[in-house]
Amino acid sequence: MTVFDESELLEVAVRAAQAGARELSARFGRPQDGVQTKSGPTDPVSEADLAAEAAIRRVLSECRPGDAILAEEGGASGDGDIRWLVDPLDGTVNFLFGIPAFAVSIACENAEGTLAGVVLDPLRDECFAATRTGASTLNGEPLSRPERSNKLELAIVATGFAYDAQVRERQGRVVGRLLPRVANIRRVGAAALDLAWCACGRFDAYYERGLNPWDTAAGALIASRAGLVVRELPVAALEPPGVIAAPSELIDELMALVVEP
Repeated sequence: MTVFDESELLEVAVRAAQAGARELSARFGRPQDGVQTKSGPTDPVSEADLAAEAAIRRVLSECRPGDAILAEEGGASGDGDIRWLVDPLDGTVNFLFGIPAFAVSIACENAEGTLAGVVLDPLRDECFAATRTGASTLNGEPLSRPERSNKLELAIVATGFAYDAQVRERQGRVVGRLLPRVANIRRVGAAALDLAWCACGRFDAYYERGLNPWDTAAGALIASRAGLVVRELPVAALEPPGVIAAPSELIDELMALVVEP
C-alpha cells in the first residue's frame, strides 16, 4: 500500500491555491474580456478562471508531475494514484459582478477518499485547510466553532441553486418548506466558501445539489474535520445528488426537510 505524506500534499495544495489566487486578485474589479458560457447563459467561464487554472496546473506539474488532475475548466489529465480536484474560481458569477465572495478550491484524493484540501479566499486572505487525519485550520491555526444552540429553528442555513431555471423552481419549493423551520437562509454563491464558513461557525449548516467533485472535495473535508457531519444527498424528485453538512444534533432533522418526499 502506498503511503502518502498528508502534510506534504497540503503544502502543495496551499502553494497551488496561492498561485491561482494571485491571478484572481490581479483581475478582480476589472472588465473581463472573452467571457463565455458552459451549460447555459447563467453559467459563465472567464479569462480569470482560465488564468488561475493554468497557474495551478503549473504548480502541480512542478511539484507532483506523476499525479492526475481533474479541473473544472481543463478537464482530466494524468493517471496517477493521487488525483487533484481543482476549482480555480469558485463563485465566477460573483467575481464577474464585483461581489467579493469567491475562492480557489483544491483537494487531492486517492482511492480511499480525500487526503488534503484547501479553500483560499483571496480578498479576505483566509486559507481554510485540512488533511484526512488532521484538524481543520484557518491560516494555520486550528478552527474553533462557537457554541450554538442545537435547535434547527435557531440555525442559519446556507444553500445554492442550479443554473437551470426549471431545477431552481423545484429547489425553491424546498427552500419554501425550510424557511419557516430555520432562523434564516443564506445564499453566497460559492459552495467551497459555504462549507468552509460552516466549518468555522459562520453558518450552522449547508446543503446544495448538482455540484461537481471539484466544488465540494476540499470544503467537505474541512467541514468534516471541524466536527460537522457531511453526507451525500440522494437523488430525489428529479433532483441530482448533492451534499449536506451540519452538526450531528441537526443533520437528521435538516436532511428530512431537504430531501423532497
